Amino acid sequence: MKEIISFPHLGDYSVPIKFFISHLTEIEVQCSPPITKQTIELGDKYSPSDVCVPFKYNLGNFIESLNNGATILFQAGGGCRYRYYAELQEKILRDMGYQFTFIKLTTKERIYIKDTYKIFKKLNEKLKYKTFLYYGGLTILMIYYMDKLDEIIRKNIGFEKEKNSFIKIKKEMLNSFSNCKNYLELTKLYFKYKKKLKKLKIKKKNPIKIGIIGELYTAMEPFSTYELEKKLAKNNIEIKRFTNLSYLLWQKALLKKRMLKKCKKYCRYTLGADGLDNVYRSIYLSKKKYHGIIHTKPFGCTPEIGAIPIIKNVCNDHHMPIIFFSFDTEQEDGGVDTRLEAFFDLLKYRKDKK
Repeated sequence: MKEIISFPHLGDYSVPIKFFISHLTEIEVQCSPPITKQTIELGDKYSPSDVCVPFKYNLGNFIESLNNGATILFQAGGGCRYRYYAELQEKILRDMGYQFTFIKLTTKERIYIKDTYKIFKKLNEKLKYKTFLYYGGLTILMIYYMDKLDEIIRKNIGFEKEKNSFIKIKKEMLNSFSNCKNYLELTKLYFKYKKKLKKLKIKKKNPIKIGIIGELYTAMEPFSTYELEKKLAKNNIEIKRFTNLSYLLWQKALLKKRMLKKCKKYCRYTLGADGLDNVYRSIYLSKKKYHGIIHTKPFGCTPEIGAIPIIKNVCNDHHMPIIFFSFDTEQEDGGVDTRLEAFFDLLKYRKDKK
């Protein structure tokens, strides 16, 4: 039987994840199919009723991948209830009758280099430790470059003169990154596409600036928020988003002490997952004179529920408008649009008044 590896969808990060696995194994790697309404319906049908939305999306991804021939599934988890996803998802899928190998990358809520190497060594007996480190580093650099270019795109995409000019370059960039061979080539590609993005013509003058904060999955998987960032861009909004893989992999740990110090007026301890991070981001956006904040989370996300009253206090103290979105399988796109339109009107009124 032919072996095929698959993993849950997470925005554009399927590109570096596939790149990493493909270079460490001789097994075919197949990304999960693009997320559709059917994906979430499948995940919802077989998930516990009170579990959060990312669990349902991931489970739907796994079911579709298994139906497409996947035999090995990868999962990573940690930080909140996400740490229990792998065991429960594996149990559900086996109860459904699927036969597969399930690999969880995290141990004790973190991904350890030597433990990860051992996992890939079982899949590829020829794999050398230096090869593992080489492609691990190259993948991390790829993620960093992707996130840096995304920052440029979010800041300017709402003001492009030629429709879809930023998206066109981004697709070209992702394809080039996926085929790069070494660090030098990747770095050259990064500067090439950075230059291309900065050369694009935009029409931007004193724009409304909005910061997006909240739970990590709804920040990074566009489908889970009905393409929220695209909706903002269509309304000529400059976007600032904090959560990305670069942040989760190394920046978060480096910022922890700073965040506790800056947030001591509002909370003395971490709140689990990204709770403290979002209190800190609310303070940052307020001091940087952003016009508004959008907070996103899955329905029932405990760390964010704990953080919301504190974030409200921060926004009240700084007179910062904020809107909260809680996403579930029953959410309607029209409801999101209506609330966003009202929020945009408020921000425009406040900006014109000033």
